[in-house]
Amino acid sequence: MSSQRQRDPLGARELLVDLVSTPSPSGEERACCERLVEFFESHGREAWIDEVGNVRAPADDSVLLTSHVDTVPGDIPVEIKPGDERETSGIDRDDGSSETSGDNASEQLWGRGSVDATGALAAMAAAAVEEGVSFAGVVREEVDSGGARHLLDTREAPDTVVNGEPSGWEGITLGYRGLLAGTYVATSESGHTSRPENNAIQDAMDWWRRVETELEPDEWTPVFERVTTKPVGFAGGSSADGLSVEATMDVQLRVPPAMSVEGVEEIANGVLNGGTVQWKDRVEPVMQSPRTPAARAFRAAIRRAGGDPRLLRKTGTSDMNVFRAWDCPMVTYGPGDSDLDHAPNEHLVLAEFDRSLEILRDVAATLTGD
Repeated sequence: MSSQRQRDPLGARELLVDLVSTPSPSGEERACCERLVEFFESHGREAWIDEVGNVRAPADDSVLLTSHVDTVPGDIPVEIKPGDERETSGIDRDDGSSETSGDNASEQLWGRGSVDATGALAAMAAAAVEEGVSFAGVVREEVDSGGARHLLDTREAPDTVVNGEPSGWEGITLGYRGLLAGTYVATSESGHTSRPENNAIQDAMDWWRRVETELEPDEWTPVFERVTTKPVGFAGGSSADGLSVEATMDVQLRVPPAMSVEGVEEIANGVLNGGTVQWKDRVEPVMQSPRTPAARAFRAAIRRAGGDPRLLRKTGTSDMNVFRAWDCPMVTYGPGDSDLDHAPNEHLVLAEFDRSLEILRDVAATLTGD
């Protein structure tokens, strides 16, 4: 038996490689979900795929370990490459020696999803089996959090949620900004371009300038604490019959915890100037205290493993924003460098995956009282 198999009797690394090797863009997660069910059943745990495609493996609800199965599109050849030892700095063995010395410990797994968030997903599945806690692999996080929303509607709140996203093995994420997304539409009568009145395209541009002005932050305000305004799509021009000018603009606004989505929506609606806007996606921001039992358990586990805990706040949005409705302690955690999310060079240092699994086992044992 190899030294790796001795250290990983559950086959967590094998599960990780299998999942990364199986394409799972949003809406096409079924094969990965079936592999997860197989993993749980092979270790004597009941698991199934629910009506929206989530993997459910309920157990001790002191902790729910949950991460998303889907990835963004992108074909990155799946392979294990020799690593740069600098990437494993801070990962030490229990005996004090460097994790990068020998045993190919700095190897990297390349492939779409290795960081976002299949590394967290596989580590959580293995930790859930070993510690006997609940697990859910959810679908469609990258598009509309449909799996997380279904989970929220169809099960009771657990005592604690650990959401899986890359934070680095020493990092725990306590906050995410919210999201307000919508589509602005304007129509104006066609006319000669020498006329001074705004057409629909100008109305759209003018409205967005007003929104940006109303929400413009002080230059010293950290990104996490400001509203970020982004147009993400635009179409405009003469209508098919030539009788009008039309403009459509898709927009997204990221909302900090100090504000509400409703408040930002009111500001944007308050400067409308002839068009209309349909708001389609509203996700409230979330910010957890570093003093919850979950946060304390992670800090202690990271220190026991020789790490220096880092408390993180993310400027994007995750399923943690959805799970805030359960009103229970939450932490987001997982291996990997979040700068590699969705990137063409997405890869995960396998030693960091191993260490994150160790942390998750420790936290689950602490929170279940074992």
